[in-house]
Amino acid sequence: MAIEGLLVERQGGVLRITFDRPDRLNALTAPLVDAATEQVLVAADDGTRVILLTGSGRAFSAGADVGPDGAAPGLDTLDAANRFTMALTTSPLPVVAAVNGVAAGVGCSFALAADITVAKESASFMLAFTKIGLMPDGGASLLVPAAVGRARAARMALLAEKVPAPRAAEWGLIADVVPDDDFDAYIEGLVGQLAAGAPRALAATKAIINAATIDALPNILAAERAGQGPLLESEDFAEGVTAFQEKRAAQFTGR
Repeated sequence: MAIEGLLVERQGGVLRITFDRPDRLNALTAPLVDAATEQVLVAADDGTRVILLTGSGRAFSAGADVGPDGAAPGLDTLDAANRFTMALTTSPLPVVAAVNGVAAGVGCSFALAADITVAKESASFMLAFTKIGLMPDGGASLLVPAAVGRARAARMALLAEKVPAPRAAEWGLIADVVPDDDFDAYIEGLVGQLAAGAPRALAATKAIINAATIDALPNILAAERAGQGPLLESEDFAEGVTAFQEKRAAQFTGR
């Protein structure tokens, strides 16, 4: 099954969702994310046992599309992202994120919304929002500190530092890091193990872990939306997008 910008495959109880815009580092649009959400929502009723989320080419996802070929992202993109994060975290199915390259912005949020996140050794994670005058969204405001604590979350979010996969694993941001050459085989073994597991037990385990760690997610998503709305209308965001497109440092004024 093919959707523009998205590859969807079902085999052996595994639903594989691949962001497929490799020429744009799998930058995301609202329609693309909504299509991915629909796949997650119906998966529990079609015999799927595990969901695998990954990207084509050299990136998992560079985040929302702020490139020259389209309009800057707005609340429609944020709302689509929130729906996808909620779909991933509330699905009764285990979700694996196979992070094959950079996961930045809301792409990082999605990678961390999975139940088990595994990355190639060459991959990296980045909350790039402040680079373009925005704040984290897609649930990252909760997902990151729930994994690594307040100090490291603030460092990632405020400084927009790129965190290499080995450091992400050391911090506890992700479940594991795997040498690039071994990555595909490792992921296949992992999803195979989950697909063969007891579905009701896996669903109950996922639900209780999420209840203990990210129960506030709906409230945080609402708070992110309230905070992000004014930023999306700011001069700093317009400057951040222009600077990104022109590949120069942004000159922020606080307006």
